[in-house]
Amino acid sequence: MTWLAIIALALGCFAALAFVLKAPRGGWEAIGAALLLGLAGYALQGRPGQPAAPHADDPSADARGAVMVDERRIFFGAAGAARDPAANSWVMIGDALVRHGQYANAATILRGAVEKDPGNGEAWLALANALVGHADGALSPAALYAYRHAIAADPDAPGPPYFLGLALAGSGRLQAAQSLWQGLLAKTPDDAPWRPDLQMRLGRLNTLVGMAERDAAAN
Repeated sequence: MTWLAIIALALGCFAALAFVLKAPRGGWEAIGAALLLGLAGYALQGRPGQPAAPHADDPSADARGAVMVDERRIFFGAAGAARDPAANSWVMIGDALVRHGQYANAATILRGAVEKDPGNGEAWLALANALVGHADGALSPAALYAYRHAIAADPDAPGPPYFLGLALAGSGRLQAAQSLWQGLLAKTPDDAPWRPDLQMRLGRLNTLVGMAERDAAAN
């Protein structure tokens, strides 16, 4: 029921902008894309079942950074313990900075980690995530470069494609994220701790991609 209300609200906004406020017909596609991007962000980050509660003005950058670090560590666990200890210490410092919302400083530290140990996929992923955080969720060329190096360092690691998919979807590249996550899910064991979250997010993304395709076909 929550999704029906959200979709109805999005359609209502489109109708108001297009027909009530008389937005130019040439701008309808941009309006639809903006609404779909908003739906994508909610689908990937929203928690409709969470009880409402009073909160501060804006979500804390500290909280976003902490979630980013904790989610990444779910994928790697203790696997990083075998890496270069010096590089690992740099990753730990970078994580501490990310937890406090200091993404630019974290990226500077994490560049040192990948220079020290270029084969450290977790360090590359931590760097990519810090760059995305610094860009307020946008997938910059530098972040994409780091994600690709994370994948190249360990092609079988699930973390890089998972977070790259998040960044792609957050940047409006829904079909690219969908393709990436479908391939990841096909390789994910049934008992993997991240599988339920991946399935949930992919299901939401599939819905959004279907809506976008139907909207494109109608136009």
